[in-house]
Amino acid sequence: MSHIPANRFKKTLHGKSISIYTLNNNNGVSLQVTNYGARIVSLYVPDRNGVPQDIVLGYDCIEDYLKTKNSYFGATVGRFANRIANSQFTLNNKIYTLNANDTTHCLHGGAGGFHNVVWDAHQISDTALELTYVSPDGEEGFPGTLSVKVIYSIGDNSEVSITYFATTDKTTVVNLTHHSYFNLQDAGKTSIEDHQLEIDASNYTPVNRSLIPRGPIETVSDTPFDFRIATKIGKRIDQPNEQLKIGSGYDHNYVLYGKDLRKAATVKEPISGRVMEIVTTEPCIQFYSGNLIHSDILGKNKTLYGNRHGFCLETQGFPDSPNQSDFPSTILTPEDTYRSTTIYTFTTVP
Repeated sequence: MSHIPANRFKKTLHGKSISIYTLNNNNGVSLQVTNYGARIVSLYVPDRNGVPQDIVLGYDCIEDYLKTKNSYFGATVGRFANRIANSQFTLNNKIYTLNANDTTHCLHGGAGGFHNVVWDAHQISDTALELTYVSPDGEEGFPGTLSVKVIYSIGDNSEVSITYFATTDKTTVVNLTHHSYFNLQDAGKTSIEDHQLEIDASNYTPVNRSLIPRGPIETVSDTPFDFRIATKIGKRIDQPNEQLKIGSGYDHNYVLYGKDLRKAATVKEPISGRVMEIVTTEPCIQFYSGNLIHSDILGKNKTLYGNRHGFCLETQGFPDSPNQSDFPSTILTPEDTYRSTTIYTFTTVP
């Protein structure tokens, strides 16, 4: 196991210190987080032979993250994950205009979203880290001063938990997620198309050509989007399907079963034997098959990443929900506290 040296993440930005923090459990799981973007920069998990290997894409030093500000590798995403159409929404009869960073749309909170700010960090213990950030009223166009807390922790059963809290002084919209690119075999050296994916969802939200949900949810039955039974990611990814063409592969939101903390997805990697199960309190999960990873990105350990060398499974509220009344609300009022939990549990199969 080779951790990223701490001195590679020593930097001051806008008067705030950037650092890297390491969490470990007794089962060989080790997590490194930087307070720049509250992002995971490495995640070591043992394979079926007990050998730990990094399983997330990213960079070796803070300078590379700063140079690629549109990179979401490992980041905490907010204020609003996914897209808000035309960078605009109406709340309490007032129109709010956001900063557009995806043609005319606002993606993942805008260019100055939570992935590009320095959080305050407090290492609670060897297995837990707390990060906080106060987003001022009007940041990226969103209303209200939003106080956010994210806690990363590792449990004895090789589970990595991410818990979010947020409060506001003015009614606003909030939708937070985690944006690691996973490759359970080798952290991005090879394709993820042989990973076996199961998503616990019967419905998904088709999108228009701008990747904005185009209307009502639809069934996954008899489509390439049916992952209710574990299926290789690459098995149907190149089928002549309109939705796959729009996303250049999978980049779609799935509607999960049940309420409270529930199973969202399971991924198995046959060569290493690693298995990742995701449970969440969120109503949806976005599956992105890494279709637009540029082939010239030089990642950790001088790894040249390529198209579909990593996948994302982003637990979230419904995309563009501030503009789509049929979707559940993502509104947060001063009287309420936003709470969200997602847990990644790692095991192996023979």
